[in-house]
Amino acid sequence: MFISKDSLYIKKSGGSYVNLGTYLTQVEYGYNKLWGSDTGRSLSGKTTGTFLGIVPKLKLNFRRLNRTELETLSPILNSPWQTTKFYYPDTRSFIEIQTYTGDWATLNKHSFENVAKANEPFEISVIATTPRR
Repeated sequence: MFISKDSLYIKKSGGSYVNLGTYLTQVEYGYNKLWGSDTGRSLSGKTTGTFLGIVPKLKLNFRRLNRTELETLSPILNSPWQTTKFYYPDTRSFIEIQTYTGDWATLNKHSFENVAKANEPFEISVIATTPRR
């Protein structure tokens, strides 16, 4: 949950945290339920199965970034694994989770004469590697 501009951080392994609050225009916090393979409905209509936990998934919408900002974030977003730190409403505290990111791309549709406006906003998903109980 985004409670202030200082409530969402990310880093790659061995790196230091980067505060994402200044780069973002929107964050969607998804709390996706993960069920075991034994899950389903019986003939009576009752749902049964093994609940494995909640898998946090954050959809990050970035504003237009300049070259320095992209050079700061790109190695983190391109790394196979990250550590993401954010406020978790269930525990009413900050948590750190291991994550991976989805694909991302930058779109340059302005004239390259105006480099400050060259990169358009973009979106990326940050997904937990293990469910939370």
